[in-house]
Formats: sequence, C-alpha cells, structure tokens
Amino acid sequence: MPQAPSDCPVALVVENDEAARDLAAALIEETDLDVIACSSAEDALAVLERDDVTVAMVVADTRLSGKMDGATLARTVEDRWPQVRLVVTSEGTPRADLPPHAVYMSKPWLPLDLLRQAERATLTARAA
Repeated sequence: MPQAPSDCPVALVVENDEAARDLAAALIEETDLDVIACSSAEDALAVLERDDVTVAMVVADTRLSGKMDGATLARTVEDRWPQVRLVVTSEGTPRADLPPHAVYMSKPWLPLDLLRQAERATLTARAA
C-alpha cells in the first residue's frame, strides 16, 4: 500500500494508466500537496481510511482496475469525506452518476486545469 509522504495535505491520484498517473502526480507535486498514486479504487480507499494521512483531493479516472470504478469511488468519497475535492477524469462525456460536487475533466486534460484544481484543494485544506 502507498505510504504517506509527510504531514502535508495529500492529493490522491487514482489512475490505472501508468503514464497518466505519473503525469498527474508530477504536476501536482509542483503545488503544496504531496501525492500518493494508486492504480485502484480499493487502494485509494485504504489510504483515505488511514488516520495519518490528510487527503485534500482525489483525482480519479472513471475506468479503474478492480471491483470499483472511479465514479463509484467518487460517490463514496463524497459520502464519507465531503471535505475532499473530487476531480473525475475520463474520455468522452461526463457520466450522469458523478457526485454533484465532482469536477469533471475530459481526457486528455490540460495540465493547467489540473494544477488549478490542486491549488483550490490546497486553499481548502489550509482553511480547514
């Protein structure tokens, strides 16, 4: 299971495509958020449930390996951790079953758009 990098707020990048996961993580690391990268929703939930990690943002693709897809993960995060900023990515049009507070970014997303979301998550985490 991924480890918590430090006491800083964390962005959780949940993406089964290694190149997309690495790019998102590298971009977000340029902000004041640490990054934990996961390839499945199950791994992401295990991180979210840890007491020693403060997750400020979840970036999840709708297509994930494992039993849970990204939309289900987003709904679970919205229900259990409503303070966490949600960014859901996918190719094509947004799914109708995304939580109301989730930000949808179509793939390929623009790096600047992801950085903006990370900065917003940082501000929210620091205000809390």
